[in-house]
Amino acid sequence: MARAKQQLAKRAEKAANDSGDKVVATNRRARHDYDILETYECGIVLQGSEVKSLREGHAVLSDSFARVEGGELWLIGIHIPPWRFSHGFGSHDPDRRRKLLAHRSEIKDMKLELERQPVTLIPLKLYFKEGRAKVELGLAKGRKTHDKRHALAERDAKRDMDRARKSTSRFL
Repeated sequence: MARAKQQLAKRAEKAANDSGDKVVATNRRARHDYDILETYECGIVLQGSEVKSLREGHAVLSDSFARVEGGELWLIGIHIPPWRFSHGFGSHDPDRRRKLLAHRSEIKDMKLELERQPVTLIPLKLYFKEGRAKVELGLAKGRKTHDKRHALAERDAKRDMDRARKSTSRFL
């Protein structure tokens, strides 16, 4: 009986510490290639086998983007491989377009920004929040090669300053 109580206490402690957000995939290349101007959180419409595949951590966000068509938001180019136990009827097309769920006002804002300036919608992160699959979209403007080098130099300089500050504070 005591062992069961210990297991229940561990589960309760783990549930209290767990924030509920499980990151499935990130698009690290996007932050290097683009300047992110604004971010949006959107839901995503998935089939059952896609959800199970995502829960196992399988997804590829590289070379994907979002587009506003007919007042709806679509995610194009994302690859979610089939779940290993689904065959035939239960499986899905890994490269199909997926509908994103956002408030109508957010979709209108995105459409205006896309028409007004040369920007694109890039998925930055795919994660689960309170059991629901979410996509973090970034309104992104492409960087030139010299801008990328400049951003890397700034990051290195900041890292060196933090390292120097940390080493001097250690001796005080």
